[in-house]
This record gives sequence, structure tokens and C-alpha cells, in this order.
Amino acid sequence: MKTSIALSLALFAGHLSAEDKLVGGPYVVNVGQRSATVAWVVETSQVSIGSGPGTAEKTAPVMRAEKVTFTGLEPGKTYYYDTLGRDEGKGSFKTAPKGPAAFQFVVYGDTRTRHDMHRKVIGAIVKYASPEFVLHTGDLVADGADSSQWPVFFDIERELLRKAAFFPSLGNHERNNPQYYEFFNVSTPYYSFNWGTAHFIVLNSDIGNVSSSEIARDSFWSEQTRWLEEDLQKSQSADFRFVIAHHPPLTAVARRQGDNPQMTALMPMFEKYKVTAGFFGHDHNYQHYLKDGVHYFITGGGGAPLYDVDKPPAGITKMVESTEHFVVVKVEGKTARVEALRLDGRPLETTELAR
Repeated sequence: MKTSIALSLALFAGHLSAEDKLVGGPYVVNVGQRSATVAWVVETSQVSIGSGPGTAEKTAPVMRAEKVTFTGLEPGKTYYYDTLGRDEGKGSFKTAPKGPAAFQFVVYGDTRTRHDMHRKVIGAIVKYASPEFVLHTGDLVADGADSSQWPVFFDIERELLRKAAFFPSLGNHERNNPQYYEFFNVSTPYYSFNWGTAHFIVLNSDIGNVSSSEIARDSFWSEQTRWLEEDLQKSQSADFRFVIAHHPPLTAVARRQGDNPQMTALMPMFEKYKVTAGFFGHDHNYQHYLKDGVHYFITGGGGAPLYDVDKPPAGITKMVESTEHFVVVKVEGKTARVEALRLDGRPLETTELAR
């Protein structure tokens, strides 16, 4: 559904029917300079199963994603929306600015388990950051095919997603499930977008869930790699180029070193096309490396059980620590600052990125 509107500070997205229950959002995805999609998820009913008549050993919600796409918006402007006609359906977002602009975004990931810790991470982001948009490095939930887990994710994320645009990447725990694509209005598992003079590339590193066929997996990776190189070539005029994916190309977790050879093989391309920084998840800790001019950040401290950082790669390691955290990136002109923050707001590390 697409709707053209006059430039305005108030957007009206629709109303929830009496029999439906809001279980996700509202939130905003696919935000550009002149368009954005307001989305929310409703529960229409529940289905129970059991090993005998009248038993209910497992219950799952039946959900539907509602979406409205607005066009004709103004770059770099804040808009307010109302999806329900009451407070729980209200929120705001800012469209992408055109040309040079100061802005802030947040990166975090691996929120799939330890819901109490996930809630603390989101509470800290809301308290200590003011992002125009957020990037999730994947593993939003423990099993993307289990519909009962998505309302938990959305409940925890509610206050953050009501005030910042959301750009997710696929983790292996999403299982490449259709619900991920439906909820976040994602048409392809990899995509790119611009914000000011910065270019962002979101990759799908979860090759294992692409297909049960090795031929199909190899074909997918070849296609995505060709698309990546073309996208990087086209974005050489950007002041910054950021890459986001779930699986990291290198890690300090000894038992996982060498696990992602396809991602590791992309590092020469990142160097060739002068990628500023990559943000990854999968390993539940904080890691930062600098290799041949490219910064690699692993930010997987969003709630899942922490992993040790027991074997940092020699010669390129800037910092590793096994702790919950999130990353704030502040872009101003030709410079950007990456601040990794603990949940009490204290800095883990601050890094200056030059154009």
C-alpha cells in the first residue's frame, strides 16, 4: 500500500480493529529521503495443539503485519505518526538528510535470549543515545520460525523503535523465515541505503539457511558478492562506507576462528573500495580490529549469553571484551566517532574514523 501525502508533521497510518491485539510496534522501516514505511504487528487469534483432545501443550499466536508506505516526504525532517488513535500507536522518525549532515545511529545485535538483559540494553540505548536510526546485526530472536518469540522481541524494543528507524540484518537464528521479511518489509536479504553523505550496505551472511542445496547456496553467495562489488563501486563518492552483517570475518573467540571463510574472503574487497568500517554480530562480546585501513567492530552484546575473547588476532586487535554493550556512531562532516558503551553509559572504547 502506497500513499502520497503533503509535507506535514503528522502522519496517520490506520486503526486497529476491535478484535485484533497490538503485539509489535509501531516502528518505521525502509526510510529514505522522501519515503518511509510505518509498520505494526497484530495478533488476530491463537492456535493450540496437544497430544490429546482438549489439551493445549503449546500455544502460538496468529499474527499479521500491517504496513503503510508514505511518499512525497521532505529530506531530513521529523514526522509523527498515529496508527491506533491512542498513545501506544504513536511514534516519530526522521527522514534521511540530503547532502552533508550531522547525525547519530546505534548498532547492536544478538538479542535472541536473556530477555531481561535485552531489556537492559534497550533501556540503556534509550537513556544514553539519540539515534536517528538503528542497525541490528542479527539474531533478533532465538528461532525466527517460532511466532511466539516475535511479540517478546517487539515488546522489549518498543520504546526505541517508536523514535528511530530500524534497519535489520539476518542472523542464523532468524532461520531465513518469511516472518522476518514480512515484519520488516524486506524484499531482498541484502540491501543498501544512504544517510546524508554516508553509504550503508547490509549483507546476508547466513548462507546455511539460504537453501538445503549447496549449488543454490553457492549461487546465492556469488550473486550477492557481485552485487556488493557493484554497490561499492557506485558509492565511491560517499564520505563513509559502512558494511553490516551478522557473521564476522575474524574473531577473538578461539573455537570460532575460521568459521566464516566467505566473509573473510570479502576483506580484500573492503580494502580495495575503502570501506570505512564493518559492524558484525554472532559472537556475543565486543571486538575491534583495524586491518589495512578498515575498522572491524563486533557488537554482539545485546542479551545472548556472553562468549570469551580468548584468542585475539595478533597485530590488528584494538580492543576485545566480553560484556554487554551497544555502539553509538556520531557523524559530523568528514569525521565520525564510534563509541562503544557499557550499559551504565561508561565508554568501553572511543574510535575516530576519518573519511
